[in-house]
Amino acid sequence: MQIQCFEDLPLSKEILNGIEDLGFSTLFPIQAQAIIPLLEGKDIIGQAQTGTGKTAAFSIPMVQKLNPNSKTIQGLVLEPTRELAIQTAEHISRICKYTPLKVLPIYGGTSIQRQIRALERGVHIVVATPGRLIDHIKRRTLSLASVKVVVLDEADRMLDMGFRDDLEYILSKMQVNRQTSLFSATIDRSVMNICHRYLKNPEEILVSKDEIALTQMSQYYIKVNPRDKFEILCDIIDENRIERAILFCKTRRRTNILARKLKERRYDAKPLHGDLTQPQRDAVVNSFRKGNLEFLVATDIAARGLDIQGITHIINYDIPLDPLVYFHKIGRTARVGLGGTAITMVSYEEMLKLNRIKSLTNTEIEELEDHRRSYRESHKLHKAVCTDCGEKCEVPFKPDPNRPVYCKTCWATQKPLITRLV
Repeated sequence: MQIQCFEDLPLSKEILNGIEDLGFSTLFPIQAQAIIPLLEGKDIIGQAQTGTGKTAAFSIPMVQKLNPNSKTIQGLVLEPTRELAIQTAEHISRICKYTPLKVLPIYGGTSIQRQIRALERGVHIVVATPGRLIDHIKRRTLSLASVKVVVLDEADRMLDMGFRDDLEYILSKMQVNRQTSLFSATIDRSVMNICHRYLKNPEEILVSKDEIALTQMSQYYIKVNPRDKFEILCDIIDENRIERAILFCKTRRRTNILARKLKERRYDAKPLHGDLTQPQRDAVVNSFRKGNLEFLVATDIAARGLDIQGITHIINYDIPLDPLVYFHKIGRTARVGLGGTAITMVSYEEMLKLNRIKSLTNTEIEELEDHRRSYRESHKLHKAVCTDCGEKCEVPFKPDPNRPVYCKTCWATQKPLITRLV
């Protein structure tokens, strides 16, 4: 039987807490297929694109296997670019948040002295670009002699960027009995040459980007001004006659505030978050499961693992910080072959986050029209100068230079005259 939940894996409580903070519950395909072999010490070739959950797939076993009491570099992840190195290091840091393990990104274009000082304090996992890593090796500010687990991420991109000789140099500086995994969007001859040379009897895993597409879901987003957010949410609920939904917020405080404001508007809503005791959480969830509660306002973590039938809508009142969490969250609906609707509220500053989510799926995420914005645009005020008093004013139409324009005060005095003339 294939493992579906992280809690079913042989992981420490500290790591499970880190995974919980990320908002993950069920495993993505690459995670379900790769984590157990990696925990068992096997080498892996994974054909997987960015956005399929592969970072957690190789990070979780690495964090589980390392010894926090030894202040030596035991884990190494190689990335083609500084952006990926930073992003991957942040992801691993969040997974090992409740452990003593230290993670350090190493890349060019920034102070090497600062990296040297961090290495001197003790680091367990290094996430590096090849060029800067070799710089440290040659300066003898970093040793790979204790590395037990190494990951070559985005291998095809590293080879395309001309890092073949760098990879071979780096791998030659590590012990032979290490565990090596390689992940690549494409597996061509050059990638296979690296695999044959440096991996031992690797298991091959193929995961398509299409596997995280939720084809049964109707997915929408709506651009909002933060100050209008609550009113637009109420419009969405009323116009769509939503009677059973989970609303996600990014913090416990925002969850409490939103649930309170909804109750003040006579919506049947309660918050669900980590500050509640277990009996309180159970009472809220059971009430929602039985249909005695219409709206569950939850943090990502609190809604972890919820499997409740009859949820028609998921509303992301706050867009998820991690794009993959989006798919975990909207998966709370469309259960057992049924359809569902997901609506994400996005400010203009958050459009980049939405675009990252869009890049992870082939299903369409359509834009909903904000009727309030349309109204404001149709009633836009224009600056003008009053024909009578010469004062600046605003009028609800574009002024015509050939026609008189009046401010409110002068219009009031002109109106009786106009009426008599008519």
